[in-house]
Amino acid sequence: MTAVPEQAETAAPATTTAKRRGVLAAYFALTKPRVIELLLVTTIPAMFLAERGIPSPWLVLVTLVGGAMSAGSANALNCVADSDIDAVMHRTRSRPLVSYEVPRKHALIFGIVLGVVSFAVLALGANLLAAVLSLAAILFYVFVYTLLLKRRTSQNIVWGGAAGCMPVVIGWAAVAGKVEWPAIVMFAVVFLWTPPHFWSLAMKYRDDYARAGVPMLPVVATPRQVSARILVYSWATVACTLLLVPATSWVYVAIAALSGAAFLIVAQRLHASVRQGRATNPMTLFHLSNSYLAVLFVAIAVDAAVGLPTLA
Repeated sequence: MTAVPEQAETAAPATTTAKRRGVLAAYFALTKPRVIELLLVTTIPAMFLAERGIPSPWLVLVTLVGGAMSAGSANALNCVADSDIDAVMHRTRSRPLVSYEVPRKHALIFGIVLGVVSFAVLALGANLLAAVLSLAAILFYVFVYTLLLKRRTSQNIVWGGAAGCMPVVIGWAAVAGKVEWPAIVMFAVVFLWTPPHFWSLAMKYRDDYARAGVPMLPVVATPRQVSARILVYSWATVACTLLLVPATSWVYVAIAALSGAAFLIVAQRLHASVRQGRATNPMTLFHLSNSYLAVLFVAIAVDAAVGLPTLA
């Protein structure tokens, strides 16, 4: 009998392990983890503010796990519905369905199962209201934004972005068992923040969206019109953050004012550059918008944890 070299004996198991890791990574990519990170950044501060202190660590963990699975479900189902668009856009050509790393049917099942499990986790670990709100967010994102609005109107991200605002409401409901006015204000902040955040990205990838036939605002409007609307929504976002003043202390107010001023300065610079016909880099505003929202909601959490008297 011919001896098998040791290298050949170990090659097959190593290759199998690598394939399994690749498949797991592909399914993980379907959930769009970078998007989930941003959503979770808003969930925890909402829970802190609802508690006006530090909520139960177990409740926070359950809400984050359930919320992450809920968002992952919506994102996976979005990838299934948008696989044809993703195939023609340079920014999305490496997604698992486009590269055939995951079969479309399997991705659909994966997204549905994630949604069902997330509902169960939130219903059993938090409360039924939080679970119902998470399910509503999935359905809204998939059916209203992805299937109804995205390919039909330039206002798609304005109204479709409401799904991305739900984590703050879910987090509040998990703690309080109901939805109160500060949760609505935080929802409105994220709602108003979404257009300038996404339109600045869409300005950069305008040709991608045009090639895919998706009427994002930068595709159907002039750069000046887009930057003007970005500026209007930026002002509205910062103004809305101040509505939380009665539920917070001077710590939040100071951070909200300073970070809001920085956000507005960059939005104003973008509009001024477009209006004057100078070269622009909309991604500066896009990246800053991420930092701005993170700083704002961390300020909410810190303010609640410190427990200073509110300004009401």
